Parts: sequence; structure tokens; C-alpha cells
Amino acid sequence: MKPSLQAGIEHSFTFRVSASKTVAALYPESPEFQVMPEVFATGFMVGLLEWVCIQAVNPHLDWPEEQTVGTQINVSHLAATPPGLEVTVKVRLTGVDGRRLMFELEAGDGVDIISRGTHERFVINRTKFAERIGHKAAKAAK
Repeated sequence: MKPSLQAGIEHSFTFRVSASKTVAALYPESPEFQVMPEVFATGFMVGLLEWVCIQAVNPHLDWPEEQTVGTQINVSHLAATPPGLEVTVKVRLTGVDGRRLMFELEAGDGVDIISRGTHERFVINRTKFAERIGHKAAKAAK
């Protein structure tokens, strides 16, 4: 982690929602999802929120050996967004506690605020993390 990784970092990113990011696309094998309205899926929204937090801190890490993984998310999904609208996510790093990073975030689609909340990420060493996951996979295969 670089010394520049400090609370107060802000970042925003805009993403145009496509049909591939709607509820039906989240789990194509789910018949229940296939009959849902064609709107931005909460699962994809959460992924977008995480992506913007990653973008915010990557310049302050020894990327790609240092990365972050999500450890907690507490967000609302306040309004539906149809495909074609752009969602702008704004994040602010509110705290750094060792390798634990805390964010506040908000997302809007140009008409409504669609999400507000908090997110925590943890800085990992990619090589060590991959080793631990490899051991876990081997253990599960037994």
C-alpha cells in the first residue's frame, strides 16, 4: 500500500446499463428471474459499486500484486433503472484501518438516486490469496 492511500479519496464512474445487466441476465437458469421486469439487477448494481471502489484505490496500491476484496456491503436499491440509462456511482474512502478500507457510496441514473450505502474492502496480496484458495479447493476435493 502506498502512503497516498488515505481517507478522503473520491472517485466517480458512469456506466450505461444494457440488457445484459438486467434481472433476467443475472441468473439465466432461474425461471423466476426470466419473468421479472427488464431493469438493472441489484446483483449487477452491487458489482458496479464494488468496481468503482476498486478504481478509487488501485492507484494507491502496488497493483496488481496488491488488490482488494469486498468483505461487507450495506446498500439500498431505491429505484429501478431501465436499460439505456447511465448510472453514475460516486464513492468516498472514509477510513483506512490497516488493510481494511471503508467507503460511503451513492449511485444515480440521471432521474433518481438508485443506491446509497457503505462498503468495506480488504487489501490482499494476490499470490498469498491464490495459495489459500488453492489449498481450500484441494481440501474440498478430498
